[in-house]
Amino acid sequence: MAHSTAISIEPLNPVIGAELHGLDLREELPDEDIRAIKAALDRYQVIFFRDQDITPEQHLAFGRRFGELHVHPSVRGKPRDQWSEIMPVHADATTARIAGDKWHTDVSCDERPPLASILHLTKIPESGGDTLFSSMTAAYEALSEPMKRLLTGLTATHDGAPNYNDRARRNREQNPARVNPVAVHPVIAAHPTTGRKAIYVNSTFTVHINELGEDESDAVLGFLFSHVARPDFQCRFRWQRNSIAFWDNRAVQHYAVWDYYPAVRTGRRVTIRGDRPHA
Repeated sequence: MAHSTAISIEPLNPVIGAELHGLDLREELPDEDIRAIKAALDRYQVIFFRDQDITPEQHLAFGRRFGELHVHPSVRGKPRDQWSEIMPVHADATTARIAGDKWHTDVSCDERPPLASILHLTKIPESGGDTLFSSMTAAYEALSEPMKRLLTGLTATHDGAPNYNDRARRNREQNPARVNPVAVHPVIAAHPTTGRKAIYVNSTFTVHINELGEDESDAVLGFLFSHVARPDFQCRFRWQRNSIAFWDNRAVQHYAVWDYYPAVRTGRRVTIRGDRPHA
C-alpha cells in the first residue's frame, strides 16, 4: 500500500474541472487518497491526472476502487474475458467516425448508466484531439425558474440504436448478438452525493420527452441541446501522452473533438457502473 500523498488541486476555471497532482496511479492508493479523489470529483465534476504510465491491469484496479465496472453495449453478447471491462479508444486514417464526437453522457441509454468514466490516452496527435466537458448542474442552475418548473417531473427516452448502429455500419463492425439498450430517465436528475440538480438529456442518446407531443418534445430538446453547449459551462482539456480524465457522468457531458484526422489517437477507457437516475 502506498503512503498517503499530499494531493494538490489546480482548478481549470471556477465552474468545472481540476488537475490533481501528487498521485502515482500505478500504486495501490490508501483509502484516504481515494476519498480525496471522490471529493474532488464531486466538487469539480471532471478531474485530470498527468504523466500516469499505467498498465491495463492498473487501470482496471484503479477503477474498481470506485465501484463495480460497467461493460459497454458494444461488447455485450461477445465472449467475456479479462478485458471486457476495458473499452479501447482509437482513431487513425482508416476511421470513418469516432465515438463521442457529439455532446453526450456515456451510455445514458442503459437502465443503470455509468457513474463515471476514466480515460487514459497513450498516443495523441501533435495537435488537436482535445475533449470538452460541460457542467449539467451549471446548465440547470442557469435556467429560468419557469423553465425549471416546466422540466421538473418530465421523463425522456434514451435510445442506443441510432448512435451505435450508425457507428458500427460506418466502421464495419460486426456483432449480431448485440441488442442496443433503451431506457427512460428523468429530464432533471438529482446527483446522489451532492444533491445538485442536473440536466440529464443529450443529443447522442435522448430521442423524446415522453410527456410532450413530438413537436413540443423536439422544441424543448433542441433548446436544451443548445443550452448545455454554452461555453460558460465548459472546460477544455488538452491531452498529453499518459494523461487521464476522470469524469462524473451524472454531472457532465463531454465532446471529443475530431480535428486531427488522419493522425492517430489511442487509449482505453474504464467505466464505473452507476444506479438509475432519480429526480
